[in-house]
Amino acid sequence: MAIAICIPLTAKADPIPTKPVKKKPVATVKTRVVTRNGKRIVVRRAALVRYEPAHPSYGQKYGLHGTADPLELKSSVAFVLDQDTNEVLLSKNSEAVLPIASLTKLMTAVVVSDANLPLEEIITISQDDVDTEKGSSSRLSIGTQLTRGQMLHLALMSSENRAAHALGRSYPGGLDAFVLAMNHKTAELGMADTKYVEPTGLSSRNQSSARDLATLVKAAHNYPLIRELSTSPEYEVAVGQRHLQFRNTNGLVRNPDWDISLQKTGYITEAGRCLVMQAKMAGRQLIMVFLDSAGKYSRIGDAERVRKWINEMPPVVPTASTPLKLAS
Repeated sequence: MAIAICIPLTAKADPIPTKPVKKKPVATVKTRVVTRNGKRIVVRRAALVRYEPAHPSYGQKYGLHGTADPLELKSSVAFVLDQDTNEVLLSKNSEAVLPIASLTKLMTAVVVSDANLPLEEIITISQDDVDTEKGSSSRLSIGTQLTRGQMLHLALMSSENRAAHALGRSYPGGLDAFVLAMNHKTAELGMADTKYVEPTGLSSRNQSSARDLATLVKAAHNYPLIRELSTSPEYEVAVGQRHLQFRNTNGLVRNPDWDISLQKTGYITEAGRCLVMQAKMAGRQLIMVFLDSAGKYSRIGDAERVRKWINEMPPVVPTASTPLKLAS
């Protein structure tokens, strides 16, 4: 039985929260110097706790987290699609248009792959690749030289923002041409709810819906290199005299209970925790999309809930009298 809980919404304007924003406590510590037995000792003690507002995601501002579902998912948006039959198994707020964070990098990888640019070409990280949107850090310092293939690997597997930006910047015609190509591919795939303004996902103006992202996952799954790099558990690169070890941001790729052939995670405050995957379970090739998950590990928990639910389903054998329910 399919589950459908839908509240069509868009997040193209920053709305006013409909309910009070939760606040998080921030402890402060005071120190003082005392003398005991002739020795000066620094004593630290907790002081008063002040409260700072927690920045809500777009989904929280729109009240999407209030949408109940039978699986008690922590993601405010969820969508599960049978890749082979297009049967929608689960749909929760799947039309809502929200920031998608680093899920953006799937489209970045598609555009790079379509361009057939040499993967062995050396790309140098420059000041232009430094994040001025969120001020995030990176292990790829300015001047780091890696091949395009290595940059693509790090962007997909460990969501490296400087690598993704460098891929767009080194595209023929530069970054503007790359973003234009991203949006052209979006139109080609019929992703009407989707817009990109840069290749990393750091901007909250990169937005999409769960249905559109399922379309993107289905398209990206046709690229063997994207499948391979996105599910790589770990990867080591040589940067000068150093060897840097990177790990996949999705721990499920290391879980033997899962058969994942493509995945991508994402997070910025405006988007919450996000996850898309193509995985085989109960004999079916399924596409799973989770957006705006509230906790650090809740998107993984939601994926596990869906897997358990799918595995407990009775097998459905299509016949002439019981046609498959296709996605609209």
